[in-house]
Amino acid sequence: MTAQNSLSDNIKAQMRKGILEYCILSILSRTDAYASEIIAELRQSQMIVVEGTLYPLLTRQKNGGLLEYRWEESPQGPPRKYYRITEHGRHVLAQLDAAWNELVEQINNIRATDSLHQTLGDVDPWENKTPLKTEY
Repeated sequence: MTAQNSLSDNIKAQMRKGILEYCILSILSRTDAYASEIIAELRQSQMIVVEGTLYPLLTRQKNGGLLEYRWEESPQGPPRKYYRITEHGRHVLAQLDAAWNELVEQINNIRATDSLHQTLGDVDPWENKTPLKTEY
């Protein structure tokens, strides 16, 4: 693996970590779920996550009043902890939806500007520059 690939993978991993809590709230806004179901949905969406990452996030969201849980008997094995989004969690999710849409729009604007500059053949401002002379 090259250093460039490693940097790219690290950036992608950091971006995923930053939006996992948003993804968890989104999943739980549709249905109550236990941890394995949440992990399965995240994996299906290619948001790879392990239990060791998920449980601290669920605990933080529960402590923040975004989630609550209940225990349910399982037909296979021990009881399961089902998580559910709270009204406060739904309010926060609505705010995150708005912030996400705003962020996507901002990024699209930047990307459109980049495309426009490339289409117009703008000169790279770093290309063919002579060093600045500094006099003391």
